Amino acid sequence: MANDTFRALAHPMRRDIVERLSTGAATVGEVTRDFAVSKPTISRHLKLLEEAGVVTRVVDGRTHRLALRPQALVEASAWLESQRERWEGLFDVVGEYLDERRDTR
Repeated sequence: MANDTFRALAHPMRRDIVERLSTGAATVGEVTRDFAVSKPTISRHLKLLEEAGVVTRVVDGRTHRLALRPQALVEASAWLESQRERWEGLFDVVGEYLDERRDTR
């Protein structure tokens, strides 16, 4: 699941969309205003965000309202945190080893 989220957030335009939705639900037009790309391109980006579960869409007549699905971001954040802890631990071990080598010289 986290891989889908990372793939969805890999593109700067999709990250901008997520950032814009972080303040609350909005229409497709509101979220994608000022993007200098075609509507089909915007549709492909939104589709990828939806398929990854990062964004949900509610259709009311001709109005398409998008909302952020924070759970997908929480899962990705949890994975990043576990990796940060792991690497910090490894760096601590390397640091201790280097300190010991420096002291024995």
